[in-house]
Amino acid sequence: MDAAWVGRRVYGSEPGDPVGPEEGHAYGELLGGPLDGLLLDVTGWTPRQVEGGALLMSDHGVYGPGGRSDYEPAGPDAGGDGGRYVWRGDSP
Repeated sequence: MDAAWVGRRVYGSEPGDPVGPEEGHAYGELLGGPLDGLLLDVTGWTPRQVEGGALLMSDHGVYGPGGRSDYEPAGPDAGGDGGRYVWRGDSP
């Protein structure tokens, strides 16, 4: 696990959940948009799922509650520790 990620918030965690990534999990970093800086748990994702990116619920996007933010992999290592997902925009 990337030491720089210790203490960072993971997408989907709730207030009161432990902060930071868990050992044995794979994460990608969300860059840009309303989820900037969060980690995305991609543990168990297939290469095809990683390539497809992620359409994530976000109350803070252009469409408010119920809207989604679209993130695509940025580079060949996007699905594992050190990988990045770049924001493409929001959708209802």
